[in-house]
Amino acid sequence: MLLTISTTHQPATDLGYLLFKHPEKCQAFELSFGTAQVFYPEANETSCTAALVLDINPVDLARGKAGAKRQTLAAYVSDRPYAASSFLSVAISQVFRTAMTGRCAQKQDLADTPIPLVARIPVLPSRGREGFLRGLFEPLGYEVRVERLALDEAFPDWGNSSYFDVELTHTIKLCDLLSHLHVMIPVLDDDKHYYVNEDEIEKLLRHGEGWLSTHPLKEEITSRYLKRQRGLTRDALAQIAVEEVATETPEQATQEEIIEQRMSLNQQRMETVVATLKANGVQKIVDLGCGEGKLLKLLLKEPIFLEILGMDVTHKSLEYAQERVLDKLPTHQKGRLQLIQGSLNYRDARINGYDAATIIEVIEHMELDRLAAFERVLFEFAKPRIAIVTTPNVEYNVKFENLPPGKLRHPDHRFEWTRVEFQNWANAIADRYKYIVEFQPIGNIDPEVGAPTQMAVFAASV
Repeated sequence: MLLTISTTHQPATDLGYLLFKHPEKCQAFELSFGTAQVFYPEANETSCTAALVLDINPVDLARGKAGAKRQTLAAYVSDRPYAASSFLSVAISQVFRTAMTGRCAQKQDLADTPIPLVARIPVLPSRGREGFLRGLFEPLGYEVRVERLALDEAFPDWGNSSYFDVELTHTIKLCDLLSHLHVMIPVLDDDKHYYVNEDEIEKLLRHGEGWLSTHPLKEEITSRYLKRQRGLTRDALAQIAVEEVATETPEQATQEEIIEQRMSLNQQRMETVVATLKANGVQKIVDLGCGEGKLLKLLLKEPIFLEILGMDVTHKSLEYAQERVLDKLPTHQKGRLQLIQGSLNYRDARINGYDAATIIEVIEHMELDRLAAFERVLFEFAKPRIAIVTTPNVEYNVKFENLPPGKLRHPDHRFEWTRVEFQNWANAIADRYKYIVEFQPIGNIDPEVGAPTQMAVFAASV
């Protein structure tokens, strides 16, 4: 199978710097499923083309490397060695790994610049036909040229196949082109040659950052990329929705912040959490759903907190936290804070062993049917001595003049609970996982509807 990438950006041979592959060399890379070769059929000042050829032995593919399995003849009749598929997608990520990150020490300015690029795949399957193929790439700004291939040129009466000769033209950063191809090729093929688990969600979020959340076919892309596994697809789409909200810059106040800003509720919330942590004498804290690091910044001001871990599902939020909190710390303080990417719906050993966990205005962004998984991750497996959870009190919403009746405080909120609903949920967790829970209102208390924010403080009973 073949992929070519061409440019007319001058000097065109700079493509070799971006791909980390010298135009005057033919290089071979041994992969677990075959051999990849990179060479340049054209390389001059005005035009340069890099070719990636993937050679897969169909006999090895059918038998497996050990050759021990007995197979029917049908196993040897396969398009896998010839048509672009997840094999090519993996080859792109391994052979052009550094290029996909957008790093280029010698030509970083060029790596950060959109340049004219043309990608061609002579045999690309599209199980959704031509319309689906165009629907994937055209919303991203590509000019798409397709030629549908015949089933057999010797027998034109047989009609056309589901394979296309595809050429994609765009002025775009090379790293973005490679990420788009890495995701879209297996989506078009609607299959993957390897086992798909939750690790694939992280890959999809990483390669889809900045474009997938707003793509009109994001649900179909996500489903196909995750091999149509409903549970994984649901989790990925939930995280993509959070990612879409997180693409706002820190300077842009969210709807929720606009609603609450008059009473400085967010500041009251953060200060209450910090005071509660200090009162409980904790030293090691993990902030789950840390966002851009507002709580982390306050925690770092307190010398009593020796070790702080911030975890968030979105890379964009972690980049903000890195720039605005971690990078601004004095050198001798940087060891106190660590930032990691992770999901609250999956068990993660990295969040074990902390005195306290804070989950501040996070649970309302989860689907209700995913709360049980979060509860187990935090209370059954991580088991902090103290856990602090805050969430909006929906009863108080009537007090916000600029919030329409029946609307939640943020477009990404999946629910907002009354005080009784929140207390019932927290009490059930305390009973199930052997914690003692106390409740505290945050913000101005109205005699009828309570405070705008409700907080539960869980303390391990054993």
